Amino acid sequence: MAPTDRAGLARYRDLYLWMLIPMAVMQLGILRDYWGDFSDNAWPVHVHYWTATLWYLLLIVQPRLATTGRMAQHRTWGMIGFFLAGGVAFTALAALNRDIVNAGRAAASPDQFGPFKPWFFYGIAAVEFVMMSAFIVAIVQAIRHRKRLEDHAWWLVSSVFIIMMPTLGRGMQFLWFMIGRPEDAVTLPLYVSTAAIVALLAWAARRYGRFNHPATWLALGANLFNLLFEPLGKWVWLQGVLRMIIKD
Repeated sequence: MAPTDRAGLARYRDLYLWMLIPMAVMQLGILRDYWGDFSDNAWPVHVHYWTATLWYLLLIVQPRLATTGRMAQHRTWGMIGFFLAGGVAFTALAALNRDIVNAGRAAASPDQFGPFKPWFFYGIAAVEFVMMSAFIVAIVQAIRHRKRLEDHAWWLVSSVFIIMMPTLGRGMQFLWFMIGRPEDAVTLPLYVSTAAIVALLAWAARRYGRFNHPATWLALGANLFNLLFEPLGKWVWLQGVLRMIIKD
């Protein structure tokens, strides 16, 4: 291993510990939404949850393997991990159908969905499509830069911040209902969640000297795009496109 590679690995020697934070955020955010109605969840939901959970776990284990010199194991798990990342992306894209179905149900039975109007589900489908596209870009870039360890590592780390929003957002919405603010539970929790993710991203980028890195900008852009879910969801033309592409 070249001296520059050793220096790059040294930068990330405690990364595995810090990656426990997004893992905890993800699990706490999805706790009520997934485990609260576990038996009622469709099969694709289960597959997506467990592939995403294993992806987060992999991003804890992999830095530890690399920084302790177990590169053969790191590479083996890395090959497995890229298949896992594909599972995360494509099960998430497949689940977009649920958003379109919920939009139709919210239009037909508005009383059952409370403050969540059809536009909300269209907006979520639109931003999640972009989010998962950004995730795929990050994974492809990580593969391309697998021999440049610092870049390889940071592209993978950025993937965590790209896909954190759905779980954290749902957890925040549940919290808003718990504190008796259902009228604010549609938009405000998602804005708060985005601000929290951007803050975590900025902190991590500063700690690891990756502020001016394309992976950081991609993760930032994906999260800022999430803020457009309301105008996108209310755009009638886009609603029609989503219904046409994602069959309900």
